[in-house]
Amino acid sequence: MIEPLPELSTEQSDPRYSQIDRLPTAQIARLMNQADAAVPAAVAVVIPAISEAIDAIAARMTQGGRLLYVGAGTSGRLAVLDASECPPTFGTDPSLVQGVIAGGPDALTRSVEGAEDDPEAGAAAMKDLEVGALDSVVGVSASGRAPFVLGALSEATGRGALTVGLSCNDDAPLSAAAEHAIEVVVGPEVVTGSTRLKAGTAQKLVLNMISTISMVKLGRTYGNKMIEMSAMNSKLAGRAVRMVSDITGADRETAGAALNAADGQAKVAVLMIQHGLDADGARALLESHGERLSDALSG
Repeated sequence: MIEPLPELSTEQSDPRYSQIDRLPTAQIARLMNQADAAVPAAVAVVIPAISEAIDAIAARMTQGGRLLYVGAGTSGRLAVLDASECPPTFGTDPSLVQGVIAGGPDALTRSVEGAEDDPEAGAAAMKDLEVGALDSVVGVSASGRAPFVLGALSEATGRGALTVGLSCNDDAPLSAAAEHAIEVVVGPEVVTGSTRLKAGTAQKLVLNMISTISMVKLGRTYGNKMIEMSAMNSKLAGRAVRMVSDITGADRETAGAALNAADGQAKVAVLMIQHGLDADGARALLESHGERLSDALSG
């Protein structure tokens, strides 16, 4: 077991917050807001490292690799959250981006004591997923020391996978274990050691970047539009109609009819309208251009 060390910045006690239990609600809220405002700046410092990791991830995904997040506690929950949003947002297969949390699904809603301290379980998770050379494994740990995550990255490295370590401390063991290190140093928390606060926000921001930019690189957006999204409810169906209408200039009725004929696939509907094709013809055109709408429109 690796004990969190007191010298970790995420474990320090900030004297500015030493008496928050005596302050009015509004004052505590302002202090928390001020603390949170520093997080984007901390992320900005490491954008070069984030960008290098994303380029490496996207290169492997282009060849058919998966993006796998591994974390424990809050970090694991954020990892699973980010992965679970990819299918509805980008129309990906659920297997393409996956989140692994120490303790399994039960740990999403309650603490599973000791789960993060088991490196063998982290390694076993990578074996179970049959991690390979085209996969990218992103270990997420605020302290940068979670044994479950370190065990997973060690196993992933041995299997030839790309590895990324995302932590919130300098010189973290996770950074040493990963090919790409991302250290977003946000400093002490308002509640000492509660890394679901600033550290959690920082991790969420970076995970947003990793998944979103990777999907952009894979052609799963058209400009800034969610062209691959799954229209699984009335709100998303309405968004899809507006999106097809905006891209093609067609009225909403025409866009809706094309979407229905395209089984809800916005890219197909756009090509049907723009090139006067039926759904099968539009799909064939899209496939011939590597599923990239911009190329199919200009081709």
